[in-house]
Amino acid sequence: MSNKEQVFKEIFQANSKKIYHLCFGYTGDVDAANDLLQETFLKVWQNLDKFRNQSMISTWVYRIAVNTCLTYLKSEKRQAKDELTPNIIENKEEETSDKQEQIKTLYQCIAKLEENERIIITMVMDEVPYPEIAEISGISEGNLRVKIHRIKHKLTELYNQHERL
Repeated sequence: MSNKEQVFKEIFQANSKKIYHLCFGYTGDVDAANDLLQETFLKVWQNLDKFRNQSMISTWVYRIAVNTCLTYLKSEKRQAKDELTPNIIENKEEETSDKQEQIKTLYQCIAKLEENERIIITMVMDEVPYPEIAEISGISEGNLRVKIHRIKHKLTELYNQHERL
């Protein structure tokens, strides 16, 4: 096994569960989440030589995953407008539980945040310790707490706007 293969295997083992959780949160769909997980790690493999250790590897993988999910959501929206009839939408809504719907809405709101805010709030949701998030994002822990508070406030506003639609 080459060094690149070994490093990749370690990255995958350390991050795949969190990345799957992230992808599932954005899509609410097991198959789509698995596809996005594979796509994310394909990009990680293809770009592993370009990683420069300027941030932690997990942050880099998170960024790739978030961007992969957002690209997917944009293309899904376009396809949904073209393909779904009101009948199909109704049936789909009945199949999805309220909690899954709320989670999906939450991730749609997260998708509207700036990239650094998305990464921070996703790490908070994955229960990454604050000192680690501060180190990853390159800001002090005190500043991080203020930033998280603002992100949560912004998310609450986005969520409430979405609920009113």
